[in-house]
Amino acid sequence: MTDSATDTPDPSKSKAKLGTLRALWPFVRQHAGLFAAWLCALALASAATLSFPVAFKQMIDGGFHSGGNIDRVFLGVFIVVLVLAIASAARFYFVSLLGERVVADLRRQLYGHLVGLDAEFHDRTRSGELVSRLSADSELLRSVVGSSMSVALRSSITVIGSIVMLFVTSPKLAAYALVGIPLAVLPIVLGARRLEKASRASQDRVADANTLASETLGAVRTVQAHAREPYELKRFGDAVSVAVETARKRIRAQSLVTATVITLVFGAVVLVLWSGAHDVIGGRMTTGELGQFVFYALIGGGSVGALAEVWNELQRAAGGMGRIAELLNETPTIRAPAAPRRLPAPVKGEIRFDNVSFRYPSRPDLPALDDFDLTVNPGETVALVGPSGAGKSTVFSMLLRFHDAQSGSVRIDGVDLRDLDPAHLREHIALVPQQPTIFAASAAENIRYGKLDATDAELHAAAEAAEADDFIRELPGGFDSQLGERGARLSGGQQQRIAIARALLKDAPILLLDEATSALDAQSERAVQHALERLMAGRTTLVIAHRLATVLKADRIVVMDRGRIVAQGTHAELLAQDGLYAELARLQFLD
Repeated sequence: MTDSATDTPDPSKSKAKLGTLRALWPFVRQHAGLFAAWLCALALASAATLSFPVAFKQMIDGGFHSGGNIDRVFLGVFIVVLVLAIASAARFYFVSLLGERVVADLRRQLYGHLVGLDAEFHDRTRSGELVSRLSADSELLRSVVGSSMSVALRSSITVIGSIVMLFVTSPKLAAYALVGIPLAVLPIVLGARRLEKASRASQDRVADANTLASETLGAVRTVQAHAREPYELKRFGDAVSVAVETARKRIRAQSLVTATVITLVFGAVVLVLWSGAHDVIGGRMTTGELGQFVFYALIGGGSVGALAEVWNELQRAAGGMGRIAELLNETPTIRAPAAPRRLPAPVKGEIRFDNVSFRYPSRPDLPALDDFDLTVNPGETVALVGPSGAGKSTVFSMLLRFHDAQSGSVRIDGVDLRDLDPAHLREHIALVPQQPTIFAASAAENIRYGKLDATDAELHAAAEAAEADDFIRELPGGFDSQLGERGARLSGGQQQRIAIARALLKDAPILLLDEATSALDAQSERAVQHALERLMAGRTTLVIAHRLATVLKADRIVVMDRGRIVAQGTHAELLAQDGLYAELARLQFLD
């Protein structure tokens, strides 16, 4: 197929793309009162606009020839102006507020949907791109609901009203004027597909730049430590330049359409004026009637031009809504069953993996777990050790139901995790990761993340048990101190103790520890280790172990390699076997 064939406009496809904007209607419908108020104000403003030419005719034909009528005529014109001003202000207020509320609702739904999507989706999607869709694309839709929609409907009403009044005033001149309308619509239709593609490409490039900025700012210390500020500035500059160049193509297409439409519409108006002037000279038409006709022609022509610009905006918004719709159409593979079961109360914490096999979608040829069997008794502490890629983190992902087993089953207290609502399951599991997540919030808010309705007494008790109470109170605002983005105001050990306090406050029967002491100095490790011992007491605990201290205190050590268990036992038993564990101990632990 040739390029020219590829670029041939397809109105049905453009219409289908614009059809994505119909997804906004449920959000608009939620604010029916505002929508109705906007329609009433719009109708009143349009009626006032269409009354102007009639008042203009009366002023020319009657007001200037009769001194007694001139005051009344101009008073009528002023009343029309006043009605138009009030109705236009009301229209702007109602439709702008409607746009704000619709976009706010859309953002809330999109954010909630993104938060609910599973780990597989987030593993393959850049967070910066999601933020761009949540912000930049939503802003385009604010323009549609808060402005373009109003302009489109108002312009449509005035175009139809103007056409009717043109024929009422002078059928012959109206026929001339109508020649310009199909000519004006033609470039809109022809340029629609190209403009939509350019708009979509422009938004994609903006998302790329935003993603790059988000990634760089999130690792700003690494950037500065390597003195790579000029390098990152060049990368971002290049991304912005690409976005600007892509936007330039869109703007050029939009400008050409607008210029063509205005030229054709107002060229037709000039033709009508020329013909009308001859009719006035020949006495076939009054000056006021010609003025009225011209006024309606200008209103109609201006509205057609506005429709052309609105069409361009709708094409851009259709691209944005298409991107948002793609996200809203994403369905999580991990979801609650139609009739979810609940864990039997009280939860004992028995964990059982039965012949579990799992491969990550990004690595389908490499098994992360391969016929994996493991039973952890209630209250038992089991350490998982093995080389990188052995499947230790995948065990945690299975338990948290970030992924489901492709064969076999994972059970807690005899209940298959696939029969549970993921939220119900995760309420009974506490996780302390190797790199804890600290939110840009206060110390109290970060700890309370484990139990949002915790009392101050429970909060302080958890902080004290995690040996975090002292350093938190030394902060300028105590528990109300802001910890900075990613806990920038805290050391690594302090961040870990905040995470442990969060897990203590959650008080879940099952605890997952992704070796929380592996990157700490000796003093911090001792404090964190004491806090972990309090946290592990009475709980079923799985530990991804890297330090000898954690391994020695485990009830059982499970050695993993290539998704399988190759050995298990106590530290002494495994050393005596002189297998993989002994090798790991010599290379990693005993050193």
